[in-house]
Amino acid sequence: MFKKLRGSFLLGIGYMLSPLSWWNDLFFNLPIALLFGYLVSWIKPDWFLPFTIIGYWLSNVLGIVMMQMGAMDMFLGQEQRNPKRDLLIGLGGSTLYTLVVAALAYFHLLELPSFLTNP
Repeated sequence: MFKKLRGSFLLGIGYMLSPLSWWNDLFFNLPIALLFGYLVSWIKPDWFLPFTIIGYWLSNVLGIVMMQMGAMDMFLGQEQRNPKRDLLIGLGGSTLYTLVVAALAYFHLLELPSFLTNP
């Protein structure tokens, strides 16, 4: 019972952080990424944009991994799990998603707010 409850919680929070929900970026991923970039920019101001992108990527990775862990808690037995493979799948999917979003921004198909591009 506890395992299914924990799985439901991880799946729900992971969904909110993952790139699978269209609204999550505005409410979760971008604020987390901006905070991460802001905190790192205290060390060196030029690092704001690169670390905002890294923070965005990390929040997506965390969401996908949490969803995988939650789904496995809910639907699979312990003997069918392969944590290393699951982590690599989550990392690969999130990286691909982040590269697509970065490419859309680079080619101006996705507009970035001016405070991200003007120091």
